[in-house]
Amino acid sequence: MSEDIETGITTGGRSGAFKDILSKDHARRGKPPLHFADMTDEQRIERAGELGLPRFRVKQLANHYFGRLDTNAEAFTDFPASKRSEVAEAFFPTLIEPMLVQKADEGTTIKTLWRLFDGSRIESVLMRYPNRATLCISSQVGCGMGCPFCATGKLGLTRNMSAGEILEQVRVAAIAMRDGKVAGGPGRLSNVVFMGMGEPMGNYRAVLAAVRQISAMPPEGFGISARNITVSTVGVVPGIRKLAAEGIPVRLAVSLHAPNDALRDELVPMNRRFNITQLLDAAHDYYLASKRRVSIEYALMRGINDQPVHARQLANRLNHYGDDWVHVNPIPLNPIEGSKWTASKPEDEREFLDILHRAGITATLRDTRGSDIDGACGQLAAKNQG
Repeated sequence: MSEDIETGITTGGRSGAFKDILSKDHARRGKPPLHFADMTDEQRIERAGELGLPRFRVKQLANHYFGRLDTNAEAFTDFPASKRSEVAEAFFPTLIEPMLVQKADEGTTIKTLWRLFDGSRIESVLMRYPNRATLCISSQVGCGMGCPFCATGKLGLTRNMSAGEILEQVRVAAIAMRDGKVAGGPGRLSNVVFMGMGEPMGNYRAVLAAVRQISAMPPEGFGISARNITVSTVGVVPGIRKLAAEGIPVRLAVSLHAPNDALRDELVPMNRRFNITQLLDAAHDYYLASKRRVSIEYALMRGINDQPVHARQLANRLNHYGDDWVHVNPIPLNPIEGSKWTASKPEDEREFLDILHRAGITATLRDTRGSDIDGACGQLAAKNQG
């Protein structure tokens, strides 16, 4: 498995026809247009210079994008009017456009289907709770992990997303919260989880660039604490170890879904490459390095992985490490239409949770959102494929 596919980040040293050549080159190679969020400081300064703008204008652009969440350069009154259209084209090409918006939970859950520059579809979900607002974002178009119960897995992997495409999901959600477009009035986007479409560790470079810009304070980023960012994985062990070495205090979430290798081989094909022992060893090492408890995501499926024997096996696996290092999130499965994989019985969910608690495992049954709006990741995109 490759570390990641092309991210759209290029180096400097371009000619005066920089933006025209670059946009054509990106289109030819299937890359998103190069956006302000994808550029290094040096690239931003170079591009500004090609427009005849001094380097201090780059900081103004950063203030607009990260501080004011604004990409409408035509309205940037602190820029010369004659340069605004060029600035818009050079720095803020449109990366994502809403195709369909669904609302649930009295307007506190908003799921958006986005169309990308090449016609691809991805999803994000904004969920407002009494004490926080969480955005679930996508990092790939589709997913190559092949988990049979997952709608995104059935789509397969089309391509990786650029850091700009990832960050635009965050910026738009932050605007929605700020401007009171989510039920409950104006507020602030507080949490970001990489649990939408795709395997974040399969697009490591762009995901890490996005994490750094989400968590940096304006004008370098959106100012959402790294401690309120969660990066999930189905078990790409090298990615976990690489993330631990970054020293960024994001929370790690492991999509485990099974307590033994025979069952997990069926539910999560990545297990055939990195088994449960290898995965939990890496996750525990992440806990030791970050001092942050790891989230264990466990989708409960009726008669498949939700029986008492599975709960006891899971507890034994996690307690092997001896310290309070995980928080388990049993999740009632949001089933794909027509799939054999379906949600557990409520009494089985309760018993599963009780067994974990009696074993000393911290566990919380996940609050399900959006079950009436194609809530499972990938359902909306699957229905609206081009």
